[in-house]
Amino acid sequence: MEKILHFFRPLIKFNASHPFWVLGVSILSAILLGGYALQLKIDTDLANLLPEQNPHVLALDELQETVGGETAMEVAVKSPNFEDNKRLINDLIRESLKLYDDESNRYFFKRSEFRKETDFLENNALYFATSDELADIKSYLKDEIQKAKEDANPFLVDFDDEEEDSTEMGRFEESYEALIPLEYPISADSTIAVFKLYPTGSKSDLSYLRRMFSSYDSLLTEMNPQSYNAEMQVEYGGRLKRHLSEIDSIMGDVFSSFASGISSVLLLVMFYFSFKKYLNYQRGSKEGREHTFWEHLLRLPVPILVIGIPLVISLTWTFGITYFVLGTLNTMTSVLFVILFGMGIDYGIHYYARYIEFRAGGKPIMDSLIETYENTGSAILVSGLTTAFSLYVLVLAQFRGFSEFGFIAGSGIILALLCMLFIIPSLLVVFERLNWILFNASEAPKDRSKSLMHRFPFARSIVVMGLLISVAVVFNSQHLQFQYDFGDLEPEFPEYVKFNELENQVSRSNKRNPAYILADNQDQVIEILKKLRHRMQTDTTSPTILDVEALPERFPPSDAAANAKLQEIAEVRELLKDPFLVDQEDEQLNKLRKAAQTTEQLNINQVPDYFKSQFVTQDGDVGNFVMVYPSVGLSDGEQSIAFKNDVGKVELDSGEVFYAASTSIIAAEMLELMRKESPYMVGATLLMVFILMFVAFRSFRWAIIAMLPLLVGLLLLFAIMMFTGMMFNFYNLVVLPAILGIGEDNGVHLASRYREEGKNSMWDVLSSTGQHVTIGSLTTMLGFSGLLFTNHPGLQSLGTMAVIGIGMTLVAALTFLPALIQWLEDADWIQF
Repeated sequence: MEKILHFFRPLIKFNASHPFWVLGVSILSAILLGGYALQLKIDTDLANLLPEQNPHVLALDELQETVGGETAMEVAVKSPNFEDNKRLINDLIRESLKLYDDESNRYFFKRSEFRKETDFLENNALYFATSDELADIKSYLKDEIQKAKEDANPFLVDFDDEEEDSTEMGRFEESYEALIPLEYPISADSTIAVFKLYPTGSKSDLSYLRRMFSSYDSLLTEMNPQSYNAEMQVEYGGRLKRHLSEIDSIMGDVFSSFASGISSVLLLVMFYFSFKKYLNYQRGSKEGREHTFWEHLLRLPVPILVIGIPLVISLTWTFGITYFVLGTLNTMTSVLFVILFGMGIDYGIHYYARYIEFRAGGKPIMDSLIETYENTGSAILVSGLTTAFSLYVLVLAQFRGFSEFGFIAGSGIILALLCMLFIIPSLLVVFERLNWILFNASEAPKDRSKSLMHRFPFARSIVVMGLLISVAVVFNSQHLQFQYDFGDLEPEFPEYVKFNELENQVSRSNKRNPAYILADNQDQVIEILKKLRHRMQTDTTSPTILDVEALPERFPPSDAAANAKLQEIAEVRELLKDPFLVDQEDEQLNKLRKAAQTTEQLNINQVPDYFKSQFVTQDGDVGNFVMVYPSVGLSDGEQSIAFKNDVGKVELDSGEVFYAASTSIIAAEMLELMRKESPYMVGATLLMVFILMFVAFRSFRWAIIAMLPLLVGLLLLFAIMMFTGMMFNFYNLVVLPAILGIGEDNGVHLASRYREEGKNSMWDVLSSTGQHVTIGSLTTMLGFSGLLFTNHPGLQSLGTMAVIGIGMTLVAALTFLPALIQWLEDADWIQF
């Protein structure tokens, strides 16, 4: 590290000699890159957090290209009178389709969906029955004919007391109920109705969505729903509005955490350095006290400017580069601005604090800059590079939540380090020329022999206690848990909750959130269906499949298949015409008589849109894909993973492999990848920290000494998690390597300063560098603390873990490290 510092030493002199040039170029480049940084958008699509070549991601991309991903805006209407509801809905649909977007020069909505024509499906239901269902129906009718014959025989005596209910119609009855929906999507008591409007724009166009919802609000106000019924209630939006609310919420959280976190950091830095400088000024010679308290008070903002300007420059550089390299931010990286502000400011604190000490000691400006660079600069460089490279380790992860976080955070630390080392000197020279920084040289250097304390007390007890706690945590680590419930990590939106309360009361099938398997032809579709149904029958350990469907199985794909099905329907009609059934009045028989009217091949265009839309491609052709419905709730990550394991991969007898696609499967794949990579990322981070410490200290012993507080602090975090029930989750896992990279700073600075000062200097180190690492850790904690007040539970958990983790590494650095060094010093094991 000394060689690196020595190589760049002339740059310090150049920057101090040409401060305005340096600041001008830096600020102009920051303005340029800042313009690009402002164009960064937040991508909340989970699929984009997985590797691009992940088979499930590829399957989802292919599915969206083939089938499309239309998302409807849903509207729920409630009043005691169904006719009033229907009248309002019809008027709303008519007026909604007239809403025009002047900015995009198109209508907001292209079509609606409310009343469903069911006559066609009721009259042709058997045409959509599977071969097995038709066989069951024929068997059922034959049994009914035999039963009617036996009932007509007066000499037949039935000795069986229990009636045996036929189950042969069961499969068709279930399919019939799913096939023939209600005419109107209404609740059981008919007081709630729901209709859909399909937007012309994309859900990724946020400005379009805002205009659409604003126009719809105006339309509702204009139509006055209460004029249709005094108790009329209208809620709208569904998942489309939730999507916009989630992005707006994250953006709001980013700005609110930025405001609260950064304002707290700036206030702490301002008051700490102003107080420190004033004390140093008062301790100087009496002759040099020519400035009043009010003159010092007017210079309160100076520390913010000295440290804040280089930090803001580094942040604009970081996110400008991010725009060109990544193009977008994700949910995890969206909060990195405030996090990097808290992390990057540490280096400025250490540099400025040490510069103040040298200047207060009477050294000239240039000498103070050089000595600060050569002494504190070494520790800053070690801690900065260690933090940066420990974060860069995350770039190796396949999970892009880790890799992108690592790239942005690591780059931000490097750029903050460079700005603090080479831009702060220019600012200090400018402010010194303007007399904005007031110093009064000390009358005499501090005599260490007059210090009240030389030894760190209770050293052995603290070390033993720290090691015992660490061992206890390691042996109880099985109690650390992972939070799988996605619902607990997502924010709640009152409007969406209100809408769901109404929408959930509307009659609907229990077949929800299907996964899709896209095949190349209809023969493959049929084989995939057979494979999955075999799993349903044989898989007893994880029965996550409710049902599987595909239109080629129900709608004949060829003329030959259509003629074969028409022949089977004709056989059903003949059985229904049997003399023993033809005059029977029975609900099931009447349903079959109506369903068996098909006498000629149907065209796909005759099928109602609401039915065929789930089975056809964007081109209107019958899709070669299988729909797999889960029998478990997929908001639970463990059940989502089990469903993925059951249906995620299907291999045909030919050896061809097909992968399932859905947002739930993507989330499950992401969870599995995180669980798999997290231990490796933490281990690699620790290894990188150790290697860099070893290179910096050139001593295996000192690398271990400086690193032990980090490990103890991390285990203290785990202990708190076990006692409080805090769990790892999708969001806070990503901050764990960051805690390691941040926490090692304290050990590096304290160990470096101790090596610089020599034996019996720990109290002096703590009184000086100890203050600096405390303020540095507090600023980082304050940076993360802004996340504690967000509306997003996932981001809150990230902030909580970071604050506690950094706090514990600070506690370990201020107690365990001095105690360890004191113990080793007493045993004469300390070597420099």
